[in-house]
Order: sequence, then C-alpha cells, then structure tokens
Amino acid sequence: MRLLIMGPPGAGKGTQAKRIAEHYGIPAISTGDIFRAMKSADTPLARQVRAIMESGGYVSDEITNEIVKDRLAQSDCAAGFLLYGNPRTLQQVGTLDDYLAETGRPLEAVVSLLADTDEVVARLLRRAEIDGRSDDNEETIRVRLQVYAEQTEPLLEVYRSSGLLVEVDGLGEVDEVSERVFVALDTHRRRQTSELVEPQ
Repeated sequence: MRLLIMGPPGAGKGTQAKRIAEHYGIPAISTGDIFRAMKSADTPLARQVRAIMESGGYVSDEITNEIVKDRLAQSDCAAGFLLYGNPRTLQQVGTLDDYLAETGRPLEAVVSLLADTDEVVARLLRRAEIDGRSDDNEETIRVRLQVYAEQTEPLLEVYRSSGLLVEVDGLGEVDEVSERVFVALDTHRRRQTSELVEPQ
C-alpha cells in the first residue's frame, strides 16, 4: 500500500506508523529520519542539506521534495510505503502527487489520527515531565497544536475531496488504535476496489 499518515503532535503518529508499516510489509518513511541520516551520508544532496542545517537555515520545500523523491525511488518502496512528516504544505502535496502520478504509484489512502486537544495536551505534558523537557509547558503545546490545525486542515481538505482521507480515532491503547487503523484501511481498500470493478 502507498500511504500517508497525519495527526497532531502527541497523537501517536510515530508509533502507529511503525505498526502500519510492519502490518502491510512496507517501509515507514519519516522526513525527520531522512534528515538525520543525511548527517553522515556522502551525497551532493546530503552535503547541501548539512550546510543549510549547520548554518541554521531552513531547508526549502524544493529541497525537501527532492529528498522525498530520492527516498521513494529506492527499491524497498517498490511495493509501497508509508510517509509521515511530509507533506506539510499545499505546495509539497502538489509536488508529491505529481511525482507519484508520473511514476504510476498514486497514494491509496491518507490516515488522519483524530485526538481531543485537552487529552493530547495532557499526554504531552506527561511526556515532557518524564523526558525532562522543561520548555514543553501547556502554553507552548497548545500553540503547536494550533499551528498544526491551521497548517494541516487545508491539506486534509485536499485529500478529503479526492476520496483518500481515512479518519481514525487516535486516542486509547496503542493496540486498539492500531486495530482501528487496520480495519479502516482494509475497508477503504475494498471500497476502492469495488468502485474500480463496477460497470460504468
């Protein structure tokens, strides 16, 4: 399957991404992981990204898009992939869609983990206390959640209008959420398949 997972900070994207990837036998691809791997990679693109990051600069959409394309072109993505952490902007959505269309591998579904704001705040505050993150207070967490909502809603609307969005309750025990995701994705896939075979 070719998937994308989205959700607010604290909704468990990373945890669920690993489980979804294992369940469907596809690589989970995080742009954050790619950037971290580039710290030791010796390619022209990696050297360019390192120079930007070391100078405190912002890695542009154009460079991020090239990094994602390069990763998706690798052999382990031939049977599918799960992206998270990208796309983050409408421009990145368009570029990703165009690239996947060109390669004949369009997205099959976009999982959106839903989570109550107060519950997510409480979860992130607990995590901050455990990890000793003194800068993660309620105010900063709520700002991050607000920014996510403002920046991501337009992206979700694009995927909703194209029939790709699969919304899943992201709160509860990890196993419960995983099972909800698998059921929702399998249902979505069956629906897509039936629409393809129905006579016009």
